[in-house]
Amino acid sequence: MIRLPRLSRRRALGLAAMLAMPAVARAAMPPITDAIGRTVRLRAPAERIVLAFNFEEFTAIGGPAGWDRVVGYPKSWWADNRTAAFPRYAAAIPRLNALPDVGNMETSSFSLEKVLSLRPDLVIFPDVWMPTYKDQMAQLEQLGIPVLVIDYNAQIPQRHIASVLAVGAAIGADARARELATLYETRLADIQGRAARATRRPKVYIELGQGGADVIGNTYWKGMWGRMLDLIGADNIAANRIAGAWGPLSPEYVLAANPDVVFIAGSSWVNRPNAVLTGFDADPATTRARLAPYANRKGWGELTAIRAGELHAIEHGLCRSLFDYTALYYVAKQLYPEAFADIDPVAELRAYHDRFLPVRFQGTWMARLT
Repeated sequence: MIRLPRLSRRRALGLAAMLAMPAVARAAMPPITDAIGRTVRLRAPAERIVLAFNFEEFTAIGGPAGWDRVVGYPKSWWADNRTAAFPRYAAAIPRLNALPDVGNMETSSFSLEKVLSLRPDLVIFPDVWMPTYKDQMAQLEQLGIPVLVIDYNAQIPQRHIASVLAVGAAIGADARARELATLYETRLADIQGRAARATRRPKVYIELGQGGADVIGNTYWKGMWGRMLDLIGADNIAANRIAGAWGPLSPEYVLAANPDVVFIAGSSWVNRPNAVLTGFDADPATTRARLAPYANRKGWGELTAIRAGELHAIEHGLCRSLFDYTALYYVAKQLYPEAFADIDPVAELRAYHDRFLPVRFQGTWMARLT
């Protein structure tokens, strides 16, 4: 685990004086319950937010105008990890280019001092990084700055709902948040109801396609793609085979498990020339060309999935978002084709963009190799 330095007492006191926002003044709004059950108190809808993650979700809830309330975010993470998405959002929301970058949590450059210098009245922080940054978040609260925890990574539906409702309450967008929460609940109930009627449970393997077919990427169990498979009753070959939420499986085990369907999670990562390309800038031919080498891995030609033409690419960013139900529709449709024969997952994804996001939907987000 990354260990990050705490602010010195002298530095913390100096910053507290600069902020001059005593916690006792925060009592006007009804208390907000965040994704992990914590109570967050604000005196009014937040006007100076540091947003640490789930930028598309924030945009869906608050619209482009919601970003007028943001004073800093991990710009480099979004720009480097979603090279196709970020320029589109920045064109629709020019403020994204000018806002300060508070650092990248994955590379330990997230800066508490930078956050404090922006004088936020709320920090929205993902639960997936709380174990690493819990001391820093505690310091913020000691200085009178509320921290609202959100969580889409764990793929616990109740946390999805709590996250969207909490952010909506914090920025005065309750109606929009309730609409999104209802949409998510309705779609998930439909998916699970259809999947529950299936009599066969296919074996599934999902692998991160960041390094290309020559690299054994992570698979998933207790979070993200892994828990999504649990939600639809699929037989995940990674279950009980990896220690945490993600990690690689041995090639020998994958061959022995002989999955019925294989999904390779792609995206538009920077400096990843062999990655499976999916998302806004991906055309079907390129996505399939990047996916094809996986079918030629040693021994894979004998897998049931490959022989049946069940090798698929799917956008990795869809496994930890408010619109991940669109990916769940796609995965479920491959596993239980009869139950989902009338469902068009891409149309669902397009409709979500049209209704809630300021960027035009295009590209290849999910595709079969053949």
